[in-house]
Amino acid sequence: MMREWILGASFLAGVLWPVPTWAQSAEEQIAGCVACHGEDGRPNAPEVPVIFGQQEGYLYFQLRDFKSGARRSEVMHGIASDLTKDTMKALAAYFATKTWPRLPQAATAEQAAVAARTANSGMCTSCHMEGYLGASTAPRLAGQQQAYLERTLLQFKTKERANNPAMSALVETYPDADIEAIAHYLGSL
Repeated sequence: MMREWILGASFLAGVLWPVPTWAQSAEEQIAGCVACHGEDGRPNAPEVPVIFGQQEGYLYFQLRDFKSGARRSEVMHGIASDLTKDTMKALAAYFATKTWPRLPQAATAEQAAVAARTANSGMCTSCHMEGYLGASTAPRLAGQQQAYLERTLLQFKTKERANNPAMSALVETYPDADIEAIAHYLGSL
């Protein structure tokens, strides 16, 4: 039943591809991921994150959190629920070795200024590193999908995304307009 629901959700998202389960081969599991995240690393929808070239530790932790429910997403929970720890680690390692795609995204000078001011006050580079390239379990933000970044920051702000309380505590102080500027700026890098 869950597999049929996920296939239906995939079809509604504009793709029809098998989703990964514990019984599938590595190639089939990867094919399930790229159905949404893109065969060339360019996601098929603006709200879907880039995972090609993302930090391995971060990818593993997100799969783990989707599986446990600590990070909520019906689609991703359905996909991750059957993955073993070894499979999650293997998928994270595989996608971390891929080349980060360059997405055609821009930010205005005003958005860049707001983002720089807000990022400096929040000390964002203390975790996400210079250039917002991430490290280990801190995700790369530079060049990430703008719509995904904005939605994620708003989810941290409202605590809908609860798998990183420190991010929620920081972002809850940001006005929504600043969050939009930050998402556009980071996506443009």
